[in-house]
Amino acid sequence: MTKKEITALAVAELEKLYPDVECSLEYAKPYELLIATRLAAQCTDARVNIVTRDLFVKYPTLEAFAGADLAELEQDVKPCGFYRTKAKSIIEMTQALLRDFGGVVPDTMEELLSLSGVGRKTANLILGDVYGKPAVVTDTHCIRITGRLGLTKNTEPAKVEADLRKLLPPEVSNHFCHQTVQFGRDICRARSPKCGECPLNYFCRDYAKKK
Repeated sequence: MTKKEITALAVAELEKLYPDVECSLEYAKPYELLIATRLAAQCTDARVNIVTRDLFVKYPTLEAFAGADLAELEQDVKPCGFYRTKAKSIIEMTQALLRDFGGVVPDTMEELLSLSGVGRKTANLILGDVYGKPAVVTDTHCIRITGRLGLTKNTEPAKVEADLRKLLPPEVSNHFCHQTVQFGRDICRARSPKCGECPLNYFCRDYAKKK
């Protein structure tokens, strides 16, 4: 089968499993998703959600984050790890949003990448979830699963993104990436994947090697 055919089958099977899946990070405002995603680097979404429940109450506005005391914010986000770097980025990015974008999270890749601590993964998440634009969020689950299916030979996020953009219909790309996250947690795990339960195992290269 061609990569296009495998992609179409994967899209169909994941839609059966997770028709309503959404981003697991909790937020009410676009900039809150930006902050939550920054905190999620090398940290689970579940832990980030615990931290942000209090964080977004303590700092209820962009201005509150932009004017936060760095040392205090570091302690507030410490449970997420790499807290010094993350706190610094949050203050810098919120200051830039107020200074350069009138307090509005931008809707282009170029502008999003200008913000402190924002890479293509975060920018794609914002473009897809906030603005409904075609987006490919290549987190570790997406990279692992699409690699096992033979859709990409790359492991570098930007290269995987480029490969998947050639295969995924734009209208489903963002949703597909969210589905791979849940699928990666439930079935196609990094360690001890549940290959026998996997509806995609008949064209999974890893599974074929085990048979």
